[in-house]
Amino acid sequence: MLTSATQAAGVKDDRPAYRPFAVRVARLHRLSPHFTRVTLTGEDLRWFGTDRLDQRVKIVFPLHGRLCDIGATDPRTHLDGTWYARWRDLPPNERGPFRTYTVRDVRPEHRELDVDMVVHDDGGPAARWLAAAAPGEELIVVGPDVRSHESHVGIDWAPGTATELLLAGDETAAPAICAILETLPAGRRARAFIEVPDAEDFLDVALPAHAEITWLARGGRAHGELLVPAVREWIGANARVVEPARALGEQPLEDVDVDSEILWDSPVVRVLAHDLCGRSARCGSDFYAWFAGEAGIIRTLRRLLVSEAGVCRRRVAFMGYWRLGRAEAQ
Repeated sequence: MLTSATQAAGVKDDRPAYRPFAVRVARLHRLSPHFTRVTLTGEDLRWFGTDRLDQRVKIVFPLHGRLCDIGATDPRTHLDGTWYARWRDLPPNERGPFRTYTVRDVRPEHRELDVDMVVHDDGGPAARWLAAAAPGEELIVVGPDVRSHESHVGIDWAPGTATELLLAGDETAAPAICAILETLPAGRRARAFIEVPDAEDFLDVALPAHAEITWLARGGRAHGELLVPAVREWIGANARVVEPARALGEQPLEDVDVDSEILWDSPVVRVLAHDLCGRSARCGSDFYAWFAGEAGIIRTLRRLLVSEAGVCRRRVAFMGYWRLGRAEAQ
């Protein structure tokens, strides 16, 4: 009988949080014109972390039809965490490119992992691979080892005890937002806005009663042209939620150059401390926001919520998943 990762893990130890997993494609399912679900399988996925949420993983793609060796089947590499050093030391013509994705679902008991990939035609290694992908093809997934004390590394969703939740992002953030909402505990209210290329990309999601998604079809508009106004309108219509979360003092924001720097800040709100928003008494807010997607748009949303609306920046997680016109740094 197959066992789950949670059952198999037993006592956690100090091994690295992430390790490479050797996998192969089990199934491909075209969810919409711009989303394909890739189901991966591999015996070692029994050890894959089960937290989901917005868990980030890296997928290493073949180069010139060959998958590079970074220790996916080497127990020593799993324990010493040297997969990236091995990748970096490879000759450039053997160094398979990697891209970052979000875990959509994981079923360790069945040795399966779902990754929803955005279908685009930018000519990059991920797009080329996906266009020709077929069951049986081999990949490497660098992801969480459930046996590690730090297997939660790579998760930025950290609302603490907040009960009023706002999420916003583009198609690259859709898998994370959907996974977060599907696992939302009772007693929390969430509103999400997701901008996708077309109306046919509105996905079916098993939402709890206290969560709502507004899908926005971009059509031929620029990135963020619908998302930013939608978030702005929500802020204006929800003063009862936003006002108690306002910081009392000034909150200078670094002017991040998204063309040369990474825009990323994911504060952990484990407990709503009395001085979180600079107040002398316990903060009356249970608000938390999570934004992810194209870095320029996320910078605008951060400015909108923190600088304009005055929300305490420690209540806002913002992640620039990608930048228009730039490839992911390796």
